[in-house]
Amino acid sequence: MAEIKTERLDGYRRLIDIARDLASTLDLDVLLSRIVFAAAEISGAEAASILLYDDTSRQLYFQISTNLDASTRRGLIVPLEGSIAGWIVNNRQTVRIVNAHDDPRFFSNIEETTGFSTESILGIPLVTKNKIVGVLEALNKHRGKFTDTDESMLLVLGAQAAVAIENARLFQQSDLISEFVHELRTPLSSLSTATYLLLRPEMSQEQRDQIINNIHTETIRLNALASSFLDLARLESGRVQFRKATFSIADLIYECKDVMASKAIEDNIQIRVESAERLPLLEADRDKLKQVLLNLLSNAIKYNRPNGTVMLRAEETEKEIVIYIQDTGLGIPDESLPHLFQKFFRVREHESRVAGTGLGLSICKQIIHSHGGRIEVKSKLGVGTVFMVYLPRSSKTQPRAEEVVDNKQSKKK
Repeated sequence: MAEIKTERLDGYRRLIDIARDLASTLDLDVLLSRIVFAAAEISGAEAASILLYDDTSRQLYFQISTNLDASTRRGLIVPLEGSIAGWIVNNRQTVRIVNAHDDPRFFSNIEETTGFSTESILGIPLVTKNKIVGVLEALNKHRGKFTDTDESMLLVLGAQAAVAIENARLFQQSDLISEFVHELRTPLSSLSTATYLLLRPEMSQEQRDQIINNIHTETIRLNALASSFLDLARLESGRVQFRKATFSIADLIYECKDVMASKAIEDNIQIRVESAERLPLLEADRDKLKQVLLNLLSNAIKYNRPNGTVMLRAEETEKEIVIYIQDTGLGIPDESLPHLFQKFFRVREHESRVAGTGLGLSICKQIIHSHGGRIEVKSKLGVGTVFMVYLPRSSKTQPRAEEVVDNKQSKKK
């Protein structure tokens, strides 16, 4: 009995340390990682995970887990009806289960997707100010069953975690909104000046037409800025659900080339594609990855020189697939390279040449990082720029769709 009391006291002391640790960071990804590792530690579990709840879309989805990398589990949607975590959200009650497979609420699809076998579960709702934030789960108790003490400790951690998660989200949103408002000032000032000039009686029709064109351009830019801002805000707050699929990266590259073909022709830019034969399949959100490639390809065209070239290339390493988007453009100054992925940053030398929001590369970085990958850039003035996208590879291999058709036809012959 004395040993149990000592163990419980040590646990609560550890909770005090954890609470101090959680209060020290406003980075959401870092915060979530600390919470799940703390949950596994204090409950004596093999693993722990957090599922976040989006009240707007009424969706529950995995955000982080101690036992699986982010690209494997993050964004997997769990139904509110027909899952243990969904039941916790709907009822805002704790669940303690000895054998998950015997529980009718168990959602087996996640186990099939991740390959992680779930036995015992201790799950608690993350609630703050009467708002459900998500679910914290401890999985597979190392010794015996989850106890009343485990549940009590996890509830204390969960209460701290819910507050910390909301604080991190609010901080990120307020910080982003502050930057957004600052960025709005310039176009709004331009629009205010333009409308004032339109009211002047001495303005000629030609001058009025020019001002109206300027207003139209600024309005389009404001709309793009607002859309990009919302994308980035959702990515940074962890509210974007990634819908994983297994697909050919070579097919996606050719598809992106086709989408940008008319723009390239219009600007006298040649797009070339090179990719290794039989690249491994990618397991990722195809639409989100397409968004990244189209953004990088669009930039490579916009910032190129007349009659320039854009090269799209993919290759594999032992652990990754690497996609290269290389242009023969003006290049980026060395002092600008470290800031390229910062929100609202634009290369000063290029601002007058091409309109933009300064958010595209930040969004690309968020999407790639959420897939467990990274994005890098190299550039040389007067020579061009190359962006490199690194993504975890799948063990499967598949030829491009065209190759499959050719093989079928040759067999018929």
